[in-house]
Amino acid sequence: MKNKALVKVIEPNKKGRSLAPQIEHILMELGEDVTREGLVRTPERTDKSLRFLTSGYSMNLDEIINDALFDVEYDEMVLVRDIEFYSLCEHHMLPFFGKMHVAYLPKDKVIGLSKIPRIVDMYARRLQVQERLTKEVAETLQEVLKPRGVAVVCQARHFCMMMRGVEKQHSGTTTSSMLGAFRTQKETRDEFLSLLSHKRDGF
Repeated sequence: MKNKALVKVIEPNKKGRSLAPQIEHILMELGEDVTREGLVRTPERTDKSLRFLTSGYSMNLDEIINDALFDVEYDEMVLVRDIEFYSLCEHHMLPFFGKMHVAYLPKDKVIGLSKIPRIVDMYARRLQVQERLTKEVAETLQEVLKPRGVAVVCQARHFCMMMRGVEKQHSGTTTSSMLGAFRTQKETRDEFLSLLSHKRDGF
């Protein structure tokens, strides 16, 4: 299985240039004293933080899946819900965070359950918009598994709305992507949505 064409992989900066000088310049433009104790190492720390938060660009889908596709005689819905994620809005580079619920209807294979959150992380750790993040997770699973359908629902809160702009601290955004049977068959889609709304006891 080779899925490298599906996911754009950006190689890390081979020259090893640090972002610290640019960050120091930004701090100075904001009117800060970059020599004061609390800010002396801030440019280097911010460099490391940004590289971690955008590490999804250098993740490789084949390495994530690592042949964890299995032939199993099972054709009912598989749902992994409440996958926590953190991402950065590409418009203001402020965080947005939330939970993603991912389901699929197996056709010939199932995927190791831990691989689904890893795929979510691969896309979340990039500069993103919630709509694209939701779609990318769904389309990747559809391409990798060739199932009868994939459904993804993403619920998130955006700091670009909470801390600036309209400043609505309690607003939330929900996006979805329905492929295959989840799009064409109402009963399948309703089953998925019913499972999401079901109150759980310890799960």
